[in-house]
Amino acid sequence: MRSEREMMELIVDTARDDERIRAVIMNGSRANPNAPRDPFQDFDVVYIVTDVASFKDTADWIKRFGEIMILQMPEDMQDPSPSHDGAFSYLMQFTDGNRIDLWIYPLAKLDEREKDSLSLLLLDKDGIVPPLAPVSESDYLPRPPTAKAFSDCCNEFWWVCPYVAKGLWREEIAYAKYMLDQVVREQLMKMLTWHIGVKTQFLLNPGKYGKYFKKHLEPKLWELLLRTYADATYGKTWEALYAMCDLFGIAALHVADHFAFDYPRGDDQRVRAYLQHVRTLPRGAKEI
Repeated sequence: MRSEREMMELIVDTARDDERIRAVIMNGSRANPNAPRDPFQDFDVVYIVTDVASFKDTADWIKRFGEIMILQMPEDMQDPSPSHDGAFSYLMQFTDGNRIDLWIYPLAKLDEREKDSLSLLLLDKDGIVPPLAPVSESDYLPRPPTAKAFSDCCNEFWWVCPYVAKGLWREEIAYAKYMLDQVVREQLMKMLTWHIGVKTQFLLNPGKYGKYFKKHLEPKLWELLLRTYADATYGKTWEALYAMCDLFGIAALHVADHFAFDYPRGDDQRVRAYLQHVRTLPRGAKEI
């Protein structure tokens, strides 16, 4: 596997040797001094160029970066739909384990480029890139919820829990797992992010998709979170749903107490009772 130094030299030298590339910016975890270092970190790179079209007409030029295991070009895809911001990207996973996510961005739209607090200027041939603020995680810190956002999160969580119960009672495990792990979990993770934010005064990064939750959650809550991940059996999925309800309630009450928000205790109690009732409802029942 090529070293970080080798990859950085390759990225910058490629830009230095190409007149179309006028500046290079690095984003992401490798620009973040607080991010844990490991060999799976991507190289998130932006080339500011004079002519985007010439870079996307052919992909042959990216061969200089190494032997590619798999390539994705999001702007050439229909699903998900591309951003249409004038940029073009090559997401390259190499056989040696390295990965470069390379964005080709038009110089003419430099002023429109979305700011990112994890931005490190690697090369600027013409002094065209406005001064960047010192690298920080400010754009990635959780934001305190409004009363409306908190209320909506609670409502969505408790509203969708009965969907999971319905799927389990019908023995439609794929449907139940989707509702549990996609819809309900999304609200749980949002609430846990706010809970961690309150604990850390919203000054620490909880990580994308909760990847740093283990560092910030109380040990008991971390263990409870682990119990929300179940296999495809009905019994364990029921238990995972109950664990989600317990964990959500604990975190939400903590957030509500801190911000003096109203927590919907009635929804919590009624939905929990409904879930228990549905679990014991005989198969083939004609009424709920």
